[in-house]
Amino acid sequence: MTKPDLNLLFTLDALLTEGSVARAARRLRLSPSAMSRALARLRDAVGDPLLVRAGRGLVPTPRALDLREHVGRLVEDAGAVFRPAQKLNLKRLVRTFTLRTSEGFVENFGPRLIARLNEEAPGVKLRFVQKPDKNSAPLRDGAVDLETGVVEATTSPELRTQALFRDRLIGVVRMKHPLCKGRITPSRFSAGRHVQVSREGDERGPIDEALLPLGLEREIATVTAGFSTAVALARSSDLIACVPDRHTASLRVGMHSFALPVSVPEFTVSMLWHPRMDADAAHRWLRGHLREICAGK
Repeated sequence: MTKPDLNLLFTLDALLTEGSVARAARRLRLSPSAMSRALARLRDAVGDPLLVRAGRGLVPTPRALDLREHVGRLVEDAGAVFRPAQKLNLKRLVRTFTLRTSEGFVENFGPRLIARLNEEAPGVKLRFVQKPDKNSAPLRDGAVDLETGVVEATTSPELRTQALFRDRLIGVVRMKHPLCKGRITPSRFSAGRHVQVSREGDERGPIDEALLPLGLEREIATVTAGFSTAVALARSSDLIACVPDRHTASLRVGMHSFALPVSVPEFTVSMLWHPRMDADAAHRWLRGHLREICAGK
């Protein structure tokens, strides 16, 4: 079996990135004719035209689109092999990391993480952005460096993950709310007016599924996308919010929290990142501190 010419990977990456034979040739410091010959070899090797004429330019075929991300990762990994490792100088490190998290995570863990990083690396900044969905594209394209959330079946298998902590849903109400006194039964709990947390706007979730066999149903007064908003609404009204325990500990100061009167599965909050950041020393340093902060160290 003939061994593939791995140099063609770099040629293919340049062509798919630039979308132009001339620009790809300049990028790799080749002549346009040499790049055209390389494209012909790629077409033969892949069995697909890869780039086809459209007006005065070239457009990728569906096969080329399928290959683009995979080829880009291979080229990035190959470059990392030959890139000399540099010792991390935290005092001189100047970098901004973007973390995508759910509402409540920043309020609870952010202050300690910022203080810890600032002590070791004053030039490092954290940029927190909200997590409107579970789309992994921001991690893949580098718009986000690190993300926190629950790993599910729909999570992209290419991502690296590491568990941070186990959590569970609890109830929270304002002080002097009727649920502050007496045993909280499923009936008392469901009889109240609730604020539901759902990014998708759903009015039903695991708690409602647990109440259903008991013949009980919650009254959902409002739906919000984030936990901090739900806690704020419960703090200033008679609404009942159900939020993650550890995730929202600092948000619930001065409020009454209680265990749910129905059984709802616990879940694991993890951090997620793209594999190209595995070997990055500064990224590893950040992951280590986030892991320690969430572990209470």
